[in-house]
Amino acid sequence: MARIVMKFGGTSMAGTERIRRVANIVRAQAAKGDEVAVVVSAMAGETDRLVGFCREANALYDPAEYDVVVASGEQVTSGLLALTLQAMGCNARSWLGWQVPIRTDDAHAKARIEEIDAPALIAAMQSGQIAVIPGFQGVTPDGRVTTLGRGGSDTSAVAVAAAVKADRCDIYTDVDGVYTTDPRIVAKARKLKNVTYEEMLELASVGSKVLQTRSVSLAMKEKVRVQVLSSFVDQNAPDADSLPGTMIVSDEELAKITEAKISQEGLDMERQLITGIAADKNEAKITLTRVADRPGAVAAIFGPLAAASINVDMIIQNIAKDKGETDVTFTVPKADLLRAQTLLEERKEAIGYFRMIADDKVAKISVVGVGMRSHAGVAATMFKALADRGINVQAISTSEIKISVLIDADETELAVRVLHSAYELDAAA
Repeated sequence: MARIVMKFGGTSMAGTERIRRVANIVRAQAAKGDEVAVVVSAMAGETDRLVGFCREANALYDPAEYDVVVASGEQVTSGLLALTLQAMGCNARSWLGWQVPIRTDDAHAKARIEEIDAPALIAAMQSGQIAVIPGFQGVTPDGRVTTLGRGGSDTSAVAVAAAVKADRCDIYTDVDGVYTTDPRIVAKARKLKNVTYEEMLELASVGSKVLQTRSVSLAMKEKVRVQVLSSFVDQNAPDADSLPGTMIVSDEELAKITEAKISQEGLDMERQLITGIAADKNEAKITLTRVADRPGAVAAIFGPLAAASINVDMIIQNIAKDKGETDVTFTVPKADLLRAQTLLEERKEAIGYFRMIADDKVAKISVVGVGMRSHAGVAATMFKALADRGINVQAISTSEIKISVLIDADETELAVRVLHSAYELDAAA
């Protein structure tokens, strides 16, 4: 017997027929004798609809009342799933965020979970009851409803799994696992059996839409084993235990899995150097020309952006010329481009730049893999492969297990295909 937390996203909950499909998956897991909790998202498109109502009611809406409205989408699906499970003869009930309770800070619309009081929930699971919990929401110390930000149901599921000390957190989506890249771009992309927390965190942060970044970070911190699966399976398909998707685990667990495979198969092999290729078109580039080359000039650029909560990613500062001036190029989320331009224009005199050039027709392409730590030449392979196809690199950023480049948005799919082949990630025919 295991303790499993199952999470279903908006596409999985989009209508009564899909909710019935989800209920069948949950019932099959519980029928094995497992203790089960289920975390659900709102129906696909419902949160956007509710956000639209808030904006129509008051363009300068109160974030606390906004949370009351948008949290209702998950309340509906949790109740409907509990009702469907009951109709199938299962012992199930819904638990709203304040009933668990899931305690958060008071940062409405972007709250962070501080703790979950799990004894009552654990007792219900131990009694054989299927607990259905709305994701994306919690409660402040003074009893107000909060929401965790878009995609927050993944974080809710991982947090619940950590609180109840679950053996595994299964995230059911519209894909059946994590792939070496987007299969819609590269038909030969391979599904990965195992990915480390660090690799998944990097992939999520650079464009992979499989999991929310915060959920992966929390899973790594709390050592929650997370499995990515598809909810769109036939009714007679094997269950999650016998037909796994992609398991996200620690470096240590992955090392044990690899050693066991080598022992069983008698292979002398090293782990794949590169795990995956990600692309993100939600980037915009800003260049400030002829910035004064003096102490404090760069701080004058990025200080106001940080104060406005605008995240800056890639940064390039050219070598100063004889005139004591330099160009500074950086990227921001495309959604924040106008705000960033306005802030920088307002501070043009204080910063001391000559001209601001913005470009939102760019894309960030990233290669990710823990194998980079112990292998040289990863960057050289990337740059040569792109150069051979005439793809110009506009900016570069790196971490210990990631290299990202900024390119023209029109060349995104070509770059992904080229790099997928260059690192020999294509699945066998």
